[in-house]
Amino acid sequence: MTDFIYLGIDLAWGPRARTGIAVLDADGRLTASATVVTNDEISAVLDHHVRGDVVAAIDAPLVVANETGRRPCEAEISRLFGAYHAGPHASNLRKPWFQPQPRGAEIALARGWTLDPDARPGTGASCAIEVYPHPAMVSLFGLDRVIPYKNKQGRDFELLAFAFGELMDHMEATLGGVLGLSRSARWLELRSLARGARRKSDLGRIEDEVDAIFCAYLAWMWVNDAFSLQVYGDLASGYIVSPPPPSVPPRRAVAEHRRARTSTARPASLASEFKKTNLSLTQQEADALAAVAAAFYGGDG
Repeated sequence: MTDFIYLGIDLAWGPRARTGIAVLDADGRLTASATVVTNDEISAVLDHHVRGDVVAAIDAPLVVANETGRRPCEAEISRLFGAYHAGPHASNLRKPWFQPQPRGAEIALARGWTLDPDARPGTGASCAIEVYPHPAMVSLFGLDRVIPYKNKQGRDFELLAFAFGELMDHMEATLGGVLGLSRSARWLELRSLARGARRKSDLGRIEDEVDAIFCAYLAWMWVNDAFSLQVYGDLASGYIVSPPPPSVPPRRAVAEHRRARTSTARPASLASEFKKTNLSLTQQEADALAAVAAAFYGGDG
């Protein structure tokens, strides 16, 4: 069997925003991750860490053929995962980022990575696939709704910090065994940075890197657990690779159990638990996080 390097790239559509990159070795262990901006910085990270055959999972459109509206694959993902609030943004050729071709396709093709999801990776055959973390997280983590860790209007710092902790907990529980997260110095540093965050911008600086680590796991799955993934769309009109929607009865039951357990806990006891796990928290901060936790699990997330 070919020994691949697995890459996760949370790629900004344009060259002025942050991009996260994560690298896994042939066994799927996380060996490096970083946040960069420019194409030259992306190339420098790849040149340093990548040797041999590559499977890259890129969170960004790779094929965009439609002049307006959204791609058929985006419509399909929205149909299947919209109820989980995990639908993708619309991509079309009216948006300047995709002219003359999407940034992800430019990077992949320059390195000889095929974009064709029907071309299985093998010796001398590196590939890149398009992924979208939100529906994949919903499915792999058994969620009834996407984790609200993205900085959107109406989400205050306390909610984002709590949700970010939930995301990293799920990643450790679900992906940690393959990726070796408990033994990764960089992952432990990212966890420390997340726990020590005091403003939204602190979380924003590591968000893309964490997303890239998740994408790298999807690249590993593309080779080692491909039957758990589906290709929505095709090479001609664009596609997204994702696990299918979660099996609602068992996975919703898990989420509802956790929701009920947290929402019935008294705020004071929740605050006490937060203080035990993070000694740097003030009582006011612990009380605020406890209120967010109750709202997060007691409401709609």
